[in-house]
Amino acid sequence: MSPIAEQIKAKRQRLSMTQKELADTIGLGRYGDRTVRRWECDESTPSKLELNAILKFPEKAPFTNPEKYDYSMIDLFAGIGGTRLGFYQTKRVGNVFSSEWDKFSQKTYQANFGEMPEGDITKIQAEDIPDHDILVGGFPCQAFSQAGKKLGFEDTRGTLFFDVARIIKGKRPKAFLLENVKNLKNHDHGRTFKAIMNTLIDLDYNVYYTTFHARDFGIPQNRERIYIVGFDKHQVSSHDTFRFPLAPKKETHVGDILEPNSSVDEKYTISDKLWEGHKRRKAENKAKGNGFGYSIFTADSPYTNTISARYYKDGSEILIKQEGRNPRKLTPREAARLQGFPENYIIPVSDTQAYKEFGNSVCVPVIHAIAEQVLDVLDHSIGAH
Repeated sequence: MSPIAEQIKAKRQRLSMTQKELADTIGLGRYGDRTVRRWECDESTPSKLELNAILKFPEKAPFTNPEKYDYSMIDLFAGIGGTRLGFYQTKRVGNVFSSEWDKFSQKTYQANFGEMPEGDITKIQAEDIPDHDILVGGFPCQAFSQAGKKLGFEDTRGTLFFDVARIIKGKRPKAFLLENVKNLKNHDHGRTFKAIMNTLIDLDYNVYYTTFHARDFGIPQNRERIYIVGFDKHQVSSHDTFRFPLAPKKETHVGDILEPNSSVDEKYTISDKLWEGHKRRKAENKAKGNGFGYSIFTADSPYTNTISARYYKDGSEILIKQEGRNPRKLTPREAARLQGFPENYIIPVSDTQAYKEFGNSVCVPVIHAIAEQVLDVLDHSIGAH
């Protein structure tokens, strides 16, 4: 095996990547995994640019805990760490525990934070989790089908929110931040949200909630989410000073997150067959009086639709116009920007997994703005003591 083939294979193995993942992360074309395989088998040789992209791919996690920090946090239903990242950006918070069951998300999380999250939170006891000041989590919304008359703690059993509640009950963090879809408030005619709020209040926390649009925080995406913040009544005396941040509401343009179409690999341009299918379905929906179908955006559009975990399937919710050819999907790096992730955030998985991960994640600038307000309350409380 030649030295170059050895270098490529050794680097890929150190990164714990498949050939497909390495191909996608350095921007090879549609059959890039075959190209990587040929390089490793000495059947062909990468260009200097391609070899450089591989050898310079970061191996050191960019967002490890600061050496000194004022507050500790745990990251539940961590995904790829978007919520942790918002707190990390305050430069004052260190993470002491994380939980995420998806193996691809775990991989991305480890690449960026230098820690492998624990697995299924339902199997982890509260007493096995380190003490912490702040709990964060974007728990999945499930039906509370057995909800009783009290709509409180016991009524949440069998749901993933119950695991958030039992850890809050067992560990008594000073504060928490929970994030969810906007429709959580209306889920099951409002009973789900009522059960969640009653549970948190019954645990002796002062609880606040609001909804924010990503587009109001400088990110060109029409993504609305609900944010629930709580402070332990027995530890945080200044909770009444908490205010959700004021949204800057700066003008946004989709062009702010786009790479030039001319530099985007053709694999992101949708095929003739898929494009025809999109147009046919949109026409059928229009004839039925429905507004469903693909949506096309340009650099001048103020913002896109909400990116979802299913974006990898056909990209229909956000297609980018290209002159003289079919529209294209966002690249994974553009999807990362559409959630406010920094440029040095590492994407160590295939395009398919990257789309799922960013579609499932949070808008980082919104989290960061809320984190600053939470820390401000905790600072005041410590000062009061």
